[in-house]
Order: sequence, then structure tokens, then C-alpha cells
Amino acid sequence: MNRYERINAELKKQLSIILREGVNDPRVAGKMICVTDTQVDRDLTLAQVYVSILGANGNEKEILDGLHSAEGYIKSRLKSMIKLRNMPSLRFKLDTSLDYGLKISKILDDIHKKEGNTSEGKED
Repeated sequence: MNRYERINAELKKQLSIILREGVNDPRVAGKMICVTDTQVDRDLTLAQVYVSILGANGNEKEILDGLHSAEGYIKSRLKSMIKLRNMPSLRFKLDTSLDYGLKISKILDDIHKKEGNTSEGKED
């Protein structure tokens, strides 16, 4: 595991802890936010943080805005948890891969149900 992979793994772990413990911004507080991935750039000035928001009910943009406004607080917590010379700026992005996977799974289930109904009708 190279240095960037170790930094990404540690950022993901510590960000998950910080978000689980809670952020005071009312747009974020009490929401189920899962950090799915982090990617720091080569000069460690920027970290892309991919999050999945469970039960957002269409309020994803509002929650992301809350995360962006809480960046200062989150970075200060990270500085005490991770020893880096310079803490990268955080850019929160919505990870829709879980939603996409659920959608595909539902489509496949519907296809299997239709095929099951069709084959049952042919056997009679």
C-alpha cells in the first residue's frame, strides 16, 4: 500500500467517525451519511470525499451544502486525528453507486418475476 492509499484509507476512517459522532449543522445533524471513498490529489492539497446519504428523500444537495459549510470544523477535527503537514481541502461529492445498484437490482427482480409468471403460464 503506497502513501496515498494509506492517507485515503485513514481519511475515510476518520471522516466516518466524525460524521457518525455528528456535525452541528442542522442540514447534516442526524443524517445517515456513509463515506464510501476518498481520493487525495498528488500534492495533498485537495481530497475528494464521496458520500452516500441514506434516507435523504431528495435533500441530497442541502445535506452536501451543510457538509461544505462544516468543512472548517471537520478539518480541525481531522488535524487532531491525522498527522499531516497540511490538511487537504475537502470536496464532498454524492456517491450514487449504491442507489444505482439498488435500481438495477430492482429491475432484475422485476424481470425475474415476469419470466416466472410467463413460464408458469406456458406450463399449464
